[in-house]
Amino acid sequence: MKYEKLKTMNNTVLLPSAYLAPIQHYSKLKNYSDCIIEHHEHFAKQTYRSRCDVYSPNGILTLSIPLVKRNHRQCTKDIKISYEYDWQKLHWRSLESCYRRSPFFEYFEDDFLPFYTDKKFDFLIDLNESMQQEILKLLKLKPNYTFSNEYHKTYEGADDFRSLISPKISLTKDTSFVSNPYMQVFETRHGFIPNLSIVDLLFNQGSRSLENI
Repeated sequence: MKYEKLKTMNNTVLLPSAYLAPIQHYSKLKNYSDCIIEHHEHFAKQTYRSRCDVYSPNGILTLSIPLVKRNHRQCTKDIKISYEYDWQKLHWRSLESCYRRSPFFEYFEDDFLPFYTDKKFDFLIDLNESMQQEILKLLKLKPNYTFSNEYHKTYEGADDFRSLISPKISLTKDTSFVSNPYMQVFETRHGFIPNLSIVDLLFNQGSRSLENI
């Protein structure tokens, strides 16, 4: 599929559900007056819906949530999380190894730890939404958003980022997003890496994070 650069900006944005979404995702929540989070699309594999990218000592590290075996064309709202192995412990250990040395990891540690120790969600969209609510609180960002009630291929009067915010799509396709550099823990090894998970920004910038979105 060919994607054209997005040149116009409406008041409403359409976003996918996402696990510890990238900074690009939160820039839309900040800059649009209204947002719709898509729950009724066919689930897309290898996207930020069930994975995130963080900065490890070796560069980009992708953390993926294992999912219960599903039908080929199952809706995102029906996707269930698998707990056949302890992915929560693995993800938390990875976040610790990536960000323990960052300026604000200890400050936010207690906000994220329960998602990897005490809380278990059956459905992916519930985990994603609960974590997003926590992140919005930490960012002190209060966007106006709702959830889709049914699937529409196109939405009149809305900028559609359901496919554009993706590890498979170049950031250059989104001309409304600017990746503002900030200090990262392993920047001296691999340089600045743009548009990682929002936690990379939070752990490195703390209360100044919203300024960089």
